[in-house]
Amino acid sequence: MGRTKNGQRIGHTDSLPSPTAITATAGANRSLANIGLLLFALALAADLIFIAIDTAGWRLLTKPLIIPGMVLYFTATIGAANGFQQFILPALLFSWLGDVLLLFEDRAPLFFLLGLGAFLTAHIFYCLFLWRIWKTERIQLHKMFGLGVLVYYAGLLLLLWPHLGDLKIPVAVYGAVISGMLLLALHTVLLRHKTARLLMPGAVLFVLSDSVLATARFMQPISFSGIIVMLTYGGAQLLLVTGALAYIRSKEISKNGIAVQ
Repeated sequence: MGRTKNGQRIGHTDSLPSPTAITATAGANRSLANIGLLLFALALAADLIFIAIDTAGWRLLTKPLIIPGMVLYFTATIGAANGFQQFILPALLFSWLGDVLLLFEDRAPLFFLLGLGAFLTAHIFYCLFLWRIWKTERIQLHKMFGLGVLVYYAGLLLLLWPHLGDLKIPVAVYGAVISGMLLLALHTVLLRHKTARLLMPGAVLFVLSDSVLATARFMQPISFSGIIVMLTYGGAQLLLVTGALAYIRSKEISKNGIAVQ
């Protein structure tokens, strides 16, 4: 950038957005993010009500709207293209696909398998995101975390195994992947960025949701299992996405030389 002899600025800065435009864009993004959170909360609340009053047909309208709210919240908050989108957005999109497919599991067993595959893929993308954090932060495996997750996985599989029938392998693979996500997420409590520690309870809620679902489906009915599954699932997605956004923001601030707690 330079100046003429009359003091007028010349150069490429003329094409930069004004502070007013930047503020307006930020405000619009915040509004979209709030709309996304509102859509998520309303859809989840309505879905829980329809479960409670046993009107499953209405869930065709509410359940498919839960994850789109999270997608809007995430994309509006993260703003410009970011490398982490390649993990979080596919995780959310495959979660949405799983939600929709499982709505029709009573019509044909194939829908359950397809839904299981969709959520398996979602967990893989969450694992990839968490693994990137591991590599960036140089996290080392803690044996106690590993042992705890192994005990959970082996114990749940041992309980379910006699009741799984032809689904033994698919459920075992799914359990291994979600256990891997849990193991990766547990270590985020060690991060110096406290805001990113939402990832761990998010993963725990996801595991709890799937564990209740599997127990109620394959072993014996659990009172209010539908409400428990969706409430923990919704909380899991909210915490994972919010934790991911917090971690991404902390890295961006650190890059600019500002300490993040």
